[in-house]
Amino acid sequence: MKKTSPLLILFLISLSAPALAAGNDAARKDILDGYAAAVGPGFAGFSAERGRALFLGPHAGGKPETPACATCHTPDPRATGHHYRTGRDIPPMAVSVTPDRFTSQAEVEKRFGRDCPAVLGRDCSPLEKGDFITYLAGQ
Repeated sequence: MKKTSPLLILFLISLSAPALAAGNDAARKDILDGYAAAVGPGFAGFSAERGRALFLGPHAGGKPETPACATCHTPDPRATGHHYRTGRDIPPMAVSVTPDRFTSQAEVEKRFGRDCPAVLGRDCSPLEKGDFITYLAGQ
C-alpha cells in the first residue's frame, strides 16, 4: 500500500479551509440573523463596541467571582482562558483563533444560558447576544 505524503495531506487541507470558513461564516450569520429578527422592527444593527463592553465588563448582578466574561476568557479574546473555579482551559473566544466558535445554535444558546446569569445575573437579550458575537467575530 502506497503511503500518502504529509505534504499532499497539508495541501488538501489547505484547499478545504476556505470552504470550511465559508460554512462557519454562514452558520454564524444565520445565528445573528435570528437574533436580529428577535430584536424587532427598526433594528439598526449589532455593535462590536457594545459587544466589547459586554465582554470586558465589569457587571453587577451575577456571581461576585465572575463580574465579566473576561474573568474566565481573559481580556484578550485571542488567548486561552481558564475556568475560575476548576482552572480548566477554555479555547479562545476570538473567531480568528477558534473559527467554529458561534456556529452551532444549540451550543451558543447553551453557553449564553449558563454564562449570562453567572456574569449578569440574568439572561442576555438577543441584542446583547448579537453584539457579543459581532465583537468576537471581528477578533
